Amino acid sequence: MARISLIEPDDEPSLRDLADRIRGERRGSVLNVYKALLHNPALAESWLNHINTVRWGTLLDGRLREILIIRIGHLTGSAYILRQHVPKLAEAEGLSRAQCEALGHWQDSSEFNANERAALAFADAMTERIAVPDTVFEPLCLHFSERQIVELAVLIASYNMHSRVLSALDVDLEPT
Repeated sequence: MARISLIEPDDEPSLRDLADRIRGERRGSVLNVYKALLHNPALAESWLNHINTVRWGTLLDGRLREILIIRIGHLTGSAYILRQHVPKLAEAEGLSRAQCEALGHWQDSSEFNANERAALAFADAMTERIAVPDTVFEPLCLHFSERQIVELAVLIASYNMHSRVLSALDVDLEPT
């Protein structure tokens, strides 16, 4: 059970426009993470804008985005992120369920190509150690432009933030 109440936006007329926008940009529903964030509508709106840009306003392809988001879900133990992305969002970007499961131990898997492996090592370093060693950063430069490296760093940091907020507030999983 969430540590804070989840705001039902339809019960608050002042939230109607924002709730409609969230529904329009989040497959027709107001997810529990937004119901928690609606305690501060400006934060909920900025979160929506930020996550939309991180996911769809970059040069990163959808498969790589999902690989990194799911890996962060594994690393941080975020059942919420994993439930939201596996299998539906991951499959839409070409990832099989087996590949999603392999992300828990990607180093031992042959499921991922060289650029994905470089990005996964970067995600691991940013998530587990924060500081990224040169030995992890340098392979990124072989596969990604500087813009894409910035986009990777922001995606990884954003989903680390996402998982930490969800965990700290113990936001309920969406019903299946």
